[in-house]
Amino acid sequence: MTGPDDRTAARTPPRPDAATAAELTEDAIVRFRSDRPQHGWRGAVYKATGGLINPGIGPAERQRQDQLRRIRKPLPGSHQIAVSSIKGGVGKTTVTACLGLVLAENRGDRVIALDANPDAGTLADRLTAETSVTVRNLLDNIASTHSLTDVARYTSLAGRLQVLASEQDPAMSEAFNRDEYERVCEVLTRFYNVVITDSGTGLVHSAMEGTLALADSLVVVGSPTVDGASRASKTLDWLIAHGHRAQVDNAVVVLSCDRTSKEVDLDRVRGHFEERCRAVVEVPHDPHLATGGRIELPRLKPGTHDAFLGLAALLADGFGPRRAHDTAADPVQSAS
Repeated sequence: MTGPDDRTAARTPPRPDAATAAELTEDAIVRFRSDRPQHGWRGAVYKATGGLINPGIGPAERQRQDQLRRIRKPLPGSHQIAVSSIKGGVGKTTVTACLGLVLAENRGDRVIALDANPDAGTLADRLTAETSVTVRNLLDNIASTHSLTDVARYTSLAGRLQVLASEQDPAMSEAFNRDEYERVCEVLTRFYNVVITDSGTGLVHSAMEGTLALADSLVVVGSPTVDGASRASKTLDWLIAHGHRAQVDNAVVVLSCDRTSKEVDLDRVRGHFEERCRAVVEVPHDPHLATGGRIELPRLKPGTHDAFLGLAALLADGFGPRRAHDTAADPVQSAS
């Protein structure tokens, strides 16, 4: 008969390279949890049989799970995303709003969208319709802004996304320059993990210089039309000519397909930008977005939502330690 001491002696000593607790995630140890279909015919069969028949998840659902896993990637500090175009009318603010909503909905940390448009931007109109308090109010009181609660006095909420509106008085908004933009970002990156800037139209105003200087990721918005594609490509040309080639190489181009034509070779447009940038995302025409009103994620067509999930996943792939300009989100201060 084997005694307690014999059993103890028979145990294999732990390996020096044994895995850590990080390996014991829910998906890793709960059988089949990540393979339970939720949508389509697979989900219907699984639910109808009470789980007795599990056909597994299909390619589309597997891709969605992968995108969500990438979007939820832990972020050490803060990450700034600039959304830009050389001209208006191509859906830049819509892309900023939807990207912010998707990131905020699927991450556990703090995400804020900042309207840096010097011409009375409409980001807050598309998200919360709250423009009575703006970035100008934050700037006027920035010396007394020491906590997340202080910052929240100047933001509005769309779902889990915080929104900081641009100044609506054109005379005042023109004064929003690079120095002021950088001061605002210094505060925001202390308390928010992801800061998305709707950079406004044009590339030569002072605030845009600050946006590009601080951006960790760049999104350039265009459309699959002659003018929309040309503007997006000219944006890339301008950025390269002004010393931002590395950002262009790592940029994601979004083609907003609100306007399309069978006479335009979409494959050729896509191929042009794939050769110039890291990735291209096509956002299909969506009746909800086309109204120009308040954006609500549940009202997007599935294909539109999927496109923004893909965009968010591509940007999250770049989450990591920030460059030297970083002011990382302080977990102690963030809890204030």
